[in-house]
Amino acid sequence: MKQIATALVKAQKAFGPALKSSTNPHFKSRYADLAACVEAVIDALNDNGIALVQKSYDCVDGIMVETVFVHESGEMLETGILRFPIIKNDPQGAMACLTYARRGSLMAACGIAPEDDDGVAASRRTEIKSTVNENQILDLLAAMDEVTTLKELQDAYKQAYKATNGEQAWQAKVIAKKDAKKAMLEGK
Repeated sequence: MKQIATALVKAQKAFGPALKSSTNPHFKSRYADLAACVEAVIDALNDNGIALVQKSYDCVDGIMVETVFVHESGEMLETGILRFPIIKNDPQGAMACLTYARRGSLMAACGIAPEDDDGVAASRRTEIKSTVNENQILDLLAAMDEVTTLKELQDAYKQAYKATNGEQAWQAKVIAKKDAKKAMLEGK
């Protein structure tokens, strides 16, 4: 456990904030979604030789998730299984539960937390202002059209995705642009 422990300490020093960039449509509160939580830690983990793995397990009326860190040395750190009940018993309910469980497990395993959780802020309404520089992101989307290799596309995508500041509407546009360009470059 020596190598993974050392690498995790280094990685944790470089973790970014879990930005509250999503909005709960029922309460109009902001929260850090799964993508924001992964984005806050993935580069630091990977830069220190750590892969992030999230295992899911079936259970009778819920979903169980465990975040596991795998170091390039072969050492692994399992962080414990969290169980979440499925409230709405259909595919959408199961996926929502899985996403929520993965987010909770990741935040607990990495020791990250947004300023407050969506449950705490749910009782007050907040005005949500965009933090995206629209001119910049439109330029970055246009630049994705100009790439000629998958490597260039990957680099352009990362830059454009980062410029979304975690705003889901912009993230969707960047992902759609990337997928379309990738299909074109692969001749699909």
